[in-house]
Amino acid sequence: MKNVTLAMDETLLEQARGLAERRKTTLNALIRSLLAHEVEQEDRIAWAKAGMKRLMDEAAKRSDSADTPYRWDRRDAYADREDRLLSRHERPDLRGFGEES
Repeated sequence: MKNVTLAMDETLLEQARGLAERRKTTLNALIRSLLAHEVEQEDRIAWAKAGMKRLMDEAAKRSDSADTPYRWDRRDAYADREDRLLSRHERPDLRGFGEES
């Protein structure tokens, strides 16, 4: 593991130490955790953007190959699950409301 030196305002340093103490951890562990979270979040955003680009490219290919332009429909997202979806009126009452006691 490599060491890194940080420079920060004294007030921020004291607040960060207080936060680490309240969370029963070290300042070092708190900073590592926060940085790991930020890197993970960045990776998730990149993954989501790549997925959206892939979907847009697929939709563009479909519209280019058809005589009429392709229009996305929310049912497309559930095409493989159509048989498993229940209409709003067919869903069982899971919260217990409406049950007779």
